[in-house]
Amino acid sequence: MEILERRPASKAPAEWFTGDVWLDVIYAGEEPSRARLNLVRFAPCARTDWHSHALGQTLHIVSGVALLQERGGEIIEARPGDTVYTPPGQEHWHGAAPDAFMEHLALWEGTGDPDVPETVWGDKVTDAEYGGPRSGARA
Repeated sequence: MEILERRPASKAPAEWFTGDVWLDVIYAGEEPSRARLNLVRFAPCARTDWHSHALGQTLHIVSGVALLQERGGEIIEARPGDTVYTPPGQEHWHGAAPDAFMEHLALWEGTGDPDVPETVWGDKVTDAEYGGPRSGARA
């Protein structure tokens, strides 16, 4: 058993995110483990680009209000304590609501194949897409 060395927080790359987003890598498994776990902090209006994960992704909302959307679907709101699963290959984005910071834990797996990326990044989420109709809004 060991306490793993804490890695410093890092600014998320602008190539994959819009707005201010910070990543804390909590766990990046080494073979045979392929598990990945990050704490991701989003400023208001910040969001990922459209993307998909080869083996799916699970998000657990820690604080704030999360907005999430799968390609072709409505934007859903998630709150602290909510856990959202995105299946393998499903294109989606997630980020913070316009008026609140948001933190989530992101859990996914590497593929174990250097020729198959664990995440495929797509286009930026436009302001019109980000501001689209929402479902699941709660007080």
